[in-house]
Amino acid sequence: MRLRHIEVFQAIVQTGTISGAARLLNVSQPNVSRVLNHAEQQLGFTLFERRAQGMVATAEGRRLLPEIDELYHRLQAINLLAEQLRRGEGQTVRVGAAHAFGQMVLAPALVAYQQQAVAVNVELVTEHFGTLCRSLLDNQLDFALVFGQQVDADLLAEPLFQSSMVALLPADSPQQAPVTLEWLCANNLLMMQNQDPLGRVLHRALRDKQLHSALSLSIKTYSVIADMVLAGGGVGVVDLFTACRYADKLKLLPIAQPLPFEVMLISRRDQPQSQSTLHLKQVIRSKLWEIARQCEIQFMAPLI
Repeated sequence: MRLRHIEVFQAIVQTGTISGAARLLNVSQPNVSRVLNHAEQQLGFTLFERRAQGMVATAEGRRLLPEIDELYHRLQAINLLAEQLRRGEGQTVRVGAAHAFGQMVLAPALVAYQQQAVAVNVELVTEHFGTLCRSLLDNQLDFALVFGQQVDADLLAEPLFQSSMVALLPADSPQQAPVTLEWLCANNLLMMQNQDPLGRVLHRALRDKQLHSALSLSIKTYSVIADMVLAGGGVGVVDLFTACRYADKLKLLPIAQPLPFEVMLISRRDQPQSQSTLHLKQVIRSKLWEIARQCEIQFMAPLI
């Protein structure tokens, strides 16, 4: 018997009539009759006797009934599970992010996502680029939000956003116009590490101009650079998102020589992603663009 035969058989048993089975299955009566006739032809015996009170299972039909009933309930369980999977119930999405995105982007994005998909569990890890890539390759994360740079061939990169880095100065600094790399170096530029995604861009620009910071300190976490500027330790260069977190405490200025950066989502190239994961990625995309626009407006306002 085929699956459609079993569905029609079970529907007739439940309703007792061809018309009732058609309503239950949301098909026409001729369709139910045609499937039943086809099943009986394949089996070589009748499944029902047509009586005045309705359709009554034959002896052969009654012998099949326990097995068909068990299979039908399994089919219902499969349909229920498929619907739960469609809604994401009971699933876990494992997302990683660069530290700079944890508070500015991921926090509001996850709030929005939970409001739309309350049955999905989300595990969030904030780490540095190399650690996030290793976690993806080890199948410990589903995807990660990072600053762009070259990734392993087994990883897929989806570009989301491009902008330029921002200079952070003490709030009482008299500077108003865009600052040069020469000026930053002369005023104790707090350096990013060379192997860092944004650090590579900054270090390359300084090498091209044969510039060196007066400080020997290099810092891996962008928010620490901002905190050190706040503590009077010098000036800094960070991404737009980190800068906006300190807009009420520090002075944000453009850099005369643009230092571009890119934001991207990375995931395993060979790993199909669940609907819940794809949904979360879309929420993050939308929230990232929304926050980026707010940051750009906030950044440009003092310059107008």
